[in-house]
Amino acid sequence: MRTRLLPLLIVLMAGVLLALGFPLAVSLAAAQQQKVVIDRIDDTARFAGLAQFVTKRPSAGSRHVQQDERLVTLEKQLIRYHDVYGVRAGVFYRDRDVMASTSDFGVPDRGEGDEAFREALAGRGSHDPKQVWPWQDRRLYVASSVIRDGDVIAVVVTESPTGKMRSETLHGWLLIGAGEFAAMLLAIGAALRLTGWVLRPVRVLDATTHDIATGRLKSRVAAAGGPPELRRLARSFNEMADNVEDVLEQQRAFVADASHQLRNPLSALLLRIELLALELPDGNEEIASVRTEGKRLAQVLDDLLDLALAEHAPADLQLTDIGELTAERVDAWRPLADDRGVRLSCEGLSAATAWADPVALSSALDAVIDNALKFTPAEEAVTVTVASIGDRATITVADGGPGLAEEELERVGDRFWRSSRHQNVKGSGLGLSITRALLAAGGGSIAYAPNAPHGLRVTVTVPRTASTG
Repeated sequence: MRTRLLPLLIVLMAGVLLALGFPLAVSLAAAQQQKVVIDRIDDTARFAGLAQFVTKRPSAGSRHVQQDERLVTLEKQLIRYHDVYGVRAGVFYRDRDVMASTSDFGVPDRGEGDEAFREALAGRGSHDPKQVWPWQDRRLYVASSVIRDGDVIAVVVTESPTGKMRSETLHGWLLIGAGEFAAMLLAIGAALRLTGWVLRPVRVLDATTHDIATGRLKSRVAAAGGPPELRRLARSFNEMADNVEDVLEQQRAFVADASHQLRNPLSALLLRIELLALELPDGNEEIASVRTEGKRLAQVLDDLLDLALAEHAPADLQLTDIGELTAERVDAWRPLADDRGVRLSCEGLSAATAWADPVALSSALDAVIDNALKFTPAEEAVTVTVASIGDRATITVADGGPGLAEEELERVGDRFWRSSRHQNVKGSGLGLSITRALLAAGGGSIAYAPNAPHGLRVTVTVPRTASTG
């Protein structure tokens, strides 16, 4: 869930930062250009104030010298202005003839310079130039009218290079980008903390659900952290787990009590059957059938009691050498296998440690090996293999019996279930259920699969590391 929630939060925060950063970058570029434009407007206004005294082209007469002096002063100012600021400027008559200019600067015939000249000539003042972006190598044109007696007699035009302005804008953008990047890193860190805080109860709930599903019914969720909704969910989950545990406990108690209470009358009944058999001729089929069914019922009651105890008793987990334990159980069953003509062997690791209840694991192996020998015909083999894979250790029992169909494999281990093809084989249908309960109590499991070319493969799995739950 975190891998889906975290990218969503990052995308949303990135969108917010871009929504804030983009207008800020545009505003910064506009402010840099506006600063240049205002400076140029002030400069053109100053030059226009000087140029208004040079109202006519130079002519002969008594004022010729005075006009030349003003024109010379204006030209000197324009040249010095260019030398200091690198900005070309000029004063132009209405017909675009030059009154004074720098570096043979003239009014452009088209483009922004021509537009600025026409605006000023019409007496409307300088217009706002189009925005210059850092990647555009353009120039700024600003123009002011030279007015005398209410008439526009000339126009002052400046042509400003934009390299420095674009450099400052780009520098400002880099600072904004660095700030956005730092803010994004902080946002990602906050998102990690937020998702961790929100999802921590979910992870705890998931782990606790897994624990309960695998038989650790005492597991509960600590409803102390996370949002209020998840705390309420944790409390509701704990209440549900308590109710489920109570129901299962009542069921176990009922099975255990019923099995225990039925054993006494059944024992008395079997004793009376034996006494009755003494009064009947030897070999009476009816009494033999009743005796067999009575013993079978006694075995079912014993298995039910064992199942109730297996589901209720906690596992005594120890670091166990399952290789040695498996070899010991195989040796214990070998005489029976030899008697039936079945080849029973132990393969794989001779020493492999895992965390298990030795008594429970021994009982589970006995049930599985007994089941394998029960269904394996003479001259076939039963192979027990010990292996270690990652954090798990496995014990596989592969037999050469008839095996089970695919639909039957899904039901193996269900209480009282037996294959319809094996109803004549002695058993109560509870042995593998007891095995599964014994293994689940210690964090283990049991799985079933076909064994090629025929037979059943049963895999018992136990953890190699101690559980921290």
